[in-house]
Amino acid sequence: MGATGPGPAPSPCTAFDHQGVPPYAPPRGSSARAGAPGSLLDPETRRDPQPLYRSLRGAFPLVHDEPFGAWLVSRYADVRAVLRDPRFVAPEPGPVPPHAGAYRAALASVRGDRVAAALRAGAQRTAHVLASRLASRQEADLVAEFCQWLPAAAAVAALGLPYEDTARVHAWCRTGLDHLGGHRPGLDACLRPHIARRRAHPGDDLLSVLCAPGPDGEPLPDEAVTGIAGTVLGAAGETTARALASFLANLLDHPRQLDLIRARPELTGAAWAESLRRDPPLQIVPRRTLEPIGPIPAGATVACLLGAAGRDPARFADPDRYDIFRADPGDLAHGTGAHHCPGAPLARLTAEAGLNALLTVLPGLRRAPGPRPRPEGLVSRSPRTLPVCPR
Repeated sequence: MGATGPGPAPSPCTAFDHQGVPPYAPPRGSSARAGAPGSLLDPETRRDPQPLYRSLRGAFPLVHDEPFGAWLVSRYADVRAVLRDPRFVAPEPGPVPPHAGAYRAALASVRGDRVAAALRAGAQRTAHVLASRLASRQEADLVAEFCQWLPAAAAVAALGLPYEDTARVHAWCRTGLDHLGGHRPGLDACLRPHIARRRAHPGDDLLSVLCAPGPDGEPLPDEAVTGIAGTVLGAAGETTARALASFLANLLDHPRQLDLIRARPELTGAAWAESLRRDPPLQIVPRRTLEPIGPIPAGATVACLLGAAGRDPARFADPDRYDIFRADPGDLAHGTGAHHCPGAPLARLTAEAGLNALLTVLPGLRRAPGPRPRPEGLVSRSPRTLPVCPR
């Protein structure tokens, strides 16, 4: 353990050619494409995308996948450059929610420590409760009984919402509430009464922190508080649950590294970052070109293959290996530049609290005997089940 990559990733100007894009492979069907790998939509790719990712990184760093309907970018330096380039935008970006800036400002202000404390406390309480429910079991499925519930329940607890709202929030998170809060019918109606009560009778929860006066002595307006709360709930959605499932699977598959974390809990953050590199919950992040860029026309879809970039041997030594001592696991899984996910801190706190609770309440936790389910999914990928013996 302890291996690092061969050095820092190249800057965009060295990773791309003079046109601002990686070396070009012609569109599918041209004579120059003979011998090219298959499509992302091929059945074998859905089962295991890594063989295709290796072929793309090696010989086709920029290629048009006609069945998938996108240009594919697979090398770490190129994916990072695309995600940071303002000429590539989200496919349907829409207007930036007015609360997005307020959310970042709240985290950066003196509220920041109180926000983190409320999030951490909510995640710790919830993780302990969920882990305790498994303590007497001979076998359990960590995905269905822990990973799928912890993010939403932790967000509800952190915000100080009634426990009875957990199922409703869980349903919102699983049906499209995004990391910027999105818009769900009933979200405002659910939050507004609680905001009014916190303004009159503040407590220690996150809603109370957001309703309190800021450094300038002025409280955030209701719209901003509702939006920030929606962002927290959005960060507790399916992506975080998938990331948590892969994180726990990686550690259970590497019991010696899990034992190190038992003895040294401060390694948990590094273990989480390494899991995001090796097995990101979002394998593919789409972007749309605002103008022609090399061979890519304006308005085209570009698929940034995070699952390929995270295992690029030009960036990471022994990239398929899970190594909690990897010095620099990269920064792609939660976005980068202007597209950095504001829910990343909540996801990390949730993962750290979840693992700590499992190791504390279930010290004998291990994989259940029998076949190990493989990760599933193309755009989003993670284990759908994780059978374990809690005792």
